Amino acid sequence: MIAIIQALIVATPLLAVDHPKNDYSKPETWLCRPGRTGDACASSKLDSTSVAASGKLKLEKWKANPKAPVDCFYVYPTISNDATANSDMVANADELRVTEHQFARFASQCRVYAPLYRQVTLTALRALMTGKPMPEADFALPYKDVREAWNFYLEHDNKGRGVVLIGHSQGSIVLTQLIRDELDENEAKRGLLVSAFLLGTNLPVPEGKDVGGAFQNVPLCRSSSQSGCAVTFSSFRATEPPPANALFGRVPDGMTAGCVNPAAPGGGAATLRAYLSTGGRILSPEVSPHPWVAPAPKRLVSTPFATVPGLLSGECVKDEAGSHLSIRVNADPADPRTDDITGDLVSGGIRLTNWGLHQIDMHLVMGDLLDLVAKQGKAWLARRPAARNRLDTKEPAAIAAGTLTQRIHPTPVSSNSHGRSLCPAAEKPV
Repeated sequence: MIAIIQALIVATPLLAVDHPKNDYSKPETWLCRPGRTGDACASSKLDSTSVAASGKLKLEKWKANPKAPVDCFYVYPTISNDATANSDMVANADELRVTEHQFARFASQCRVYAPLYRQVTLTALRALMTGKPMPEADFALPYKDVREAWNFYLEHDNKGRGVVLIGHSQGSIVLTQLIRDELDENEAKRGLLVSAFLLGTNLPVPEGKDVGGAFQNVPLCRSSSQSGCAVTFSSFRATEPPPANALFGRVPDGMTAGCVNPAAPGGGAATLRAYLSTGGRILSPEVSPHPWVAPAPKRLVSTPFATVPGLLSGECVKDEAGSHLSIRVNADPADPRTDDITGDLVSGGIRLTNWGLHQIDMHLVMGDLLDLVAKQGKAWLARRPAARNRLDTKEPAAIAAGTLTQRIHPTPVSSNSHGRSLCPAAEKPV
């Protein structure tokens, strides 16, 4: 199903109908944009409670960084329950909730931008999955909207700053096409890329290589000090690996689905810094969270998010089931902390194992992604002295038009085990 959606979004310009363009100069076309009144990111409540294995609770206050050195540009996943095949441009509780859960926390590391776009709705996808597709569904429209928003951002907001592209599910599919069409072969625009977090999708790479599938010049990230690269994965429980009908982890023959563990880009298992919802509902209203501590302490978890140090670990696994991030719950029945997490997709009381932990892909590694933004942003700035010290007034428009050649410093990582550069780059005169 995901492969079908990817193909439709990428390859349907002939099926598309004419829609009026969005005007991204209007504040209401953005969920998050610095200085916007009623901004979804600025109004999000992001304090969390750390739940230790001992059962001890500790409040963790959150705050944005008004001087963040890089930008983040986010495209949200399939979340709209509009009755139409493509969503409207009015932000409702669905878009606001997923932005709070998946993106607002990045404001501690970057300036945050999140455009509204006319995505293919859950209504249309349910119809497609039941063999009754909605003929009016425009699978090309999401990309058109996001490309318009991206170009507006480049022209009016970027000013030569490094940018992290962040997407999940449909958002990742759209950003994959944006990178391929707008950045991959354009050295100037590609030079702005700090990294791309493309989660909950199947990003193809050739067997044994980090580049050459979806992208020709944007490799998978293999170091936290690497920039201009991509982080991608789909998560499944270690106790329930991808079944034969899994929607993620497999791509056509000759390719493999990319997998990068944000907590250990170079490979291997690592403890994850998850930020989990305490409300239980992201996509599945049927799921309620487990008690965080038993017996319940006098002071309950009252924040919208909780962290569980040491409870979760992840490792990229490639086997006959496909390539995925395997999530292990390090339960200890002897301690008072919960021994499990919620996040599975449930329908009619049945857990849909072919989806894995898709709806909490981002939650599972949120702290690790924040760390990556900080480290990769620092690495990007270190290799871009022009971005630190000189912003020519003509530079942003030239980058948006793709006419400016920037100096791109190669990442000091020589090669991977397959003899290919982990971050291929060329150096050209400014």
